[in-house]
Amino acid sequence: MRPEDVSEVRALALFRDMRDTTFETLLQASFLQRFPPGVVLIRENESADFLHVVIEGGVEMFAASGGRETTISFERPVSAFILAAVLKDQVYLQSARTVEASRILMIPSASVRRAMDADPAFMAAVVAELATAYRSVVKDLKSQKLRTGAERLANWLLRLEREQNGQGHVEIDVEKRQLAARLGMTPENLSRAFAALKAHGAAVRGMRVEFTDRAALAAFAQPDPLVDDERS
Repeated sequence: MRPEDVSEVRALALFRDMRDTTFETLLQASFLQRFPPGVVLIRENESADFLHVVIEGGVEMFAASGGRETTISFERPVSAFILAAVLKDQVYLQSARTVEASRILMIPSASVRRAMDADPAFMAAVVAELATAYRSVVKDLKSQKLRTGAERLANWLLRLEREQNGQGHVEIDVEKRQLAARLGMTPENLSRAFAALKAHGAAVRGMRVEFTDRAALAAFAQPDPLVDDERS
């Protein structure tokens, strides 16, 4: 791994406070691999052999049942998945595939569990990570149950603008069918939601959305810190 990659992984809340020796032991057991777009990294119902860390690129978490498939979330650098299955030594509940060329650090699950047993600071970080993941699931559930599709899309666009440094527009970096599934919508409903947002200050042009009236969009979205604030 490049020194800058090591520094980025070390800066993750999951690894930040662990002992240097514990971190070095984890890295020595790990593999850094490059993957092209569309590669399935893990499949649901398979054993959780590795904790994956996205160093570069992007990963779609998805699931399938009864002939249907849906997007659960997207993982961007630098982030780790799926910790719960690794800790419980059980099968994955989700699948994962690259959405673009990616570099993924793969840490053996057994090494993660040994590090947690040996390093109290790492154990505390694991507990905090799981608590954050649980709260994220609750926020997603609230958004699904309390908002219309257009409201979910509006809030997603506002969050994306913050992530892309607030330039008055956003670039959608996933396929629209994947975005629709992530927001709990059909592609047709997503198209209708985009059309509806034009009257509220957001105009879509291909994969770019211009904020023609950000205040109007925020007034329509009514962002709630107990749903939309990643820090809560």
